[in-house]
Amino acid sequence: MKITNLRAYVVEPFTWEWAGITRPLRWMFLRIDTDEGITGWGEGSSFPHHGSEMVGLGALAAKELLIGEDPTNIEVLWQKMFRRHTSVGARGITSAVVSAVDIALWDIIGKAAGKPVYELLGGKMRDDVDMYANGWFDNCVTPEQYADAARNVVLPAGHTALKFDPFPEHEVGFLSGGLTEEGTEKASDIVTAVRECVGSKYEILIDAHGRFNLPTAVRLGNRLFEESNIGWFEEPVPAESNAALELVRPQLNAPISVGERLFTRFDFVEIFEKRLTDYVMPDICLAGGISEMRKIANMAEAYHLPFSPHNAQGTLQIVSGAQLCMTLPNFYRLEHAMTHISGYNRFLTEPLNFHDGKLTLSNKPGLGVEMDIEEIERSSIEIKWPENLN
Repeated sequence: MKITNLRAYVVEPFTWEWAGITRPLRWMFLRIDTDEGITGWGEGSSFPHHGSEMVGLGALAAKELLIGEDPTNIEVLWQKMFRRHTSVGARGITSAVVSAVDIALWDIIGKAAGKPVYELLGGKMRDDVDMYANGWFDNCVTPEQYADAARNVVLPAGHTALKFDPFPEHEVGFLSGGLTEEGTEKASDIVTAVRECVGSKYEILIDAHGRFNLPTAVRLGNRLFEESNIGWFEEPVPAESNAALELVRPQLNAPISVGERLFTRFDFVEIFEKRLTDYVMPDICLAGGISEMRKIANMAEAYHLPFSPHNAQGTLQIVSGAQLCMTLPNFYRLEHAMTHISGYNRFLTEPLNFHDGKLTLSNKPGLGVEMDIEEIERSSIEIKWPENLN
């Protein structure tokens, strides 16, 4: 079997609004065709700021490397794609392209073998994939609105864990890394309101999005842990600074989760060796696809760290992540955005099976889903690699 073609599609499922900012949400789907008529699908989405388009262009640039290759040689092709750009940095756009290709190749192999990917990865350890809910609080501003959304959106779906960012005033990202007293009080009130709504047994996970300097992160994380018993404080400091994370770690009472902006197993070595986190949450569309995510999960298992993939993008991110999570002994929960469910299903011929805070995969070959190519083509935004560039 040989790869005959590769095509990248950037689709826009809907616009997304938070903290008063409206942005188009864009996902990048990758299609790989073979001479035996088997087509594999992957995803390399990155949001916001045109990340998906940049990954799509990178995928088109990788086309020359892949045409004519055997798609079953996943590890060989992974290494070729990753290593060819180490001179400019193989993490980021490069690892996102590798991720999309890797996912698509696993889809091809599963379809060729007539088995779901999770069977090729060693077999399932569970029947369903436990989820935690994100993306349920769009347009919420007041503590009462957050509590109402938790009550009316999350709880009826059967979830027992949710995540959110209660710091919308700091959407601008890391500048000084501080937070005003007003912002601190508002965040505290929001988390308290959600805790009072869902009760003491519910898991509340807080995302700081790597925005804070060291004293601010310690102050916020400890306050929310003491007041509302949060389950983790995610990315308390900027992702590029393990030195800051090392200083935060002994001062922070709340458990820490990191990994969505780390790329490949190599970025996690120091995290593991220095015991800088309690949960590991790499992104399958950025960290290197199914192949690399399994290696990171295996490394985390040696440190008895729960594995909980970041999942804030599209259809194949959640499906490929779930295929892997079915097989992992150290799996905790898989993230999903409740507002994205209609977007997930829009590009599938059959909807995903969400129920009782879980996702149940089909037993169909490959990733277990069929993409709606007509809807993808109808919704896609043209991306074109200039023909005069080699």
